[in-house]
Amino acid sequence: MTTTETPLNASPVAGSVGFTRKAKAYLALTKPRVIELLLVSTLPTMIFAERGFPSIGLIVATLVGGAFAAGSAGAFNCYFDRDIDKLMHRTENRPLVTGEVTPREALVFSWLLGAAAIVILWFGANPLAAWLGVGAIVFYVVIYTLILKRRTAQNIVWGGAAGCFPVLIAWAAVTNTVEWPAIVLFMVIFLWTPPHYWPLSMRYGEDYRNANVPMLGAIAGAKVVSVQVVLYAWAMVACSLLLVPAGGAGWVYTATAVIAGAWFLYESHALFNRAQAGDVSNKGAMKVFHGSISYLTLLFIALAVDPFIGSAIIGG
Repeated sequence: MTTTETPLNASPVAGSVGFTRKAKAYLALTKPRVIELLLVSTLPTMIFAERGFPSIGLIVATLVGGAFAAGSAGAFNCYFDRDIDKLMHRTENRPLVTGEVTPREALVFSWLLGAAAIVILWFGANPLAAWLGVGAIVFYVVIYTLILKRRTAQNIVWGGAAGCFPVLIAWAAVTNTVEWPAIVLFMVIFLWTPPHYWPLSMRYGEDYRNANVPMLGAIAGAKVVSVQVVLYAWAMVACSLLLVPAGGAGWVYTATAVIAGAWFLYESHALFNRAQAGDVSNKGAMKVFHGSISYLTLLFIALAVDPFIGSAIIGG
């Protein structure tokens, strides 16, 4: 495929899209909801690394640079996946499918946004943060989108590592290094991704099967998927508690990690029990999906508050 081919499902008025509609289409290419979720982990990690508030300039540069990097990766993903996006109801309204943005425009936009992200992180934070931004883009676009997504049911496990880079970027922006607490947080999100995404792929299993994308939730039965969700959920919660000995976390973070983790484990086991009984509904699967978002949000809010209340449990 070339960058000059006709957009999929192009509308006859695609060439006369107004400025506002065009701007919204470009914004949609960046997958704003994914960016929001990534930014939830960035600022709290910066605060925890600083043990207080970093400078406003550093916060803005890291958040904007990180958002641009994630947006660039999302836009590249839309460009390379435009053939399968038209086959799935969940993605059939993306700009490259509707023709609001041409493939050439999307590709140029992706490169420009990625370049801007690197420049902002390099000069607004430091070169290490910028290189980690490059790594996040490459991992999502090359490792996940081009290599894994259409070839293996483990695509989201390894490809999801791209979504873990924001905590490394945040930590590097503050400390100019990557230390054990950042690695623990990286692993928490890495282990969180499968129990977050696989229930969603169960809900949209027909879409993925129509597009011939081997998401585990689409090609394996609910019994198999629910077992994997439970195993990853336990590993995630256990990993989150490693921040106590490895990162000097205090009582706010620890209590939240235990309580929120126990709640998410309960929901995961509830999904497992329904699956084993052959009684899994789309609503039940999506409850775990939405619950995973709440869990991660609570965990990182606690991470941001933790440095201001009390001291480290170990060595505090």
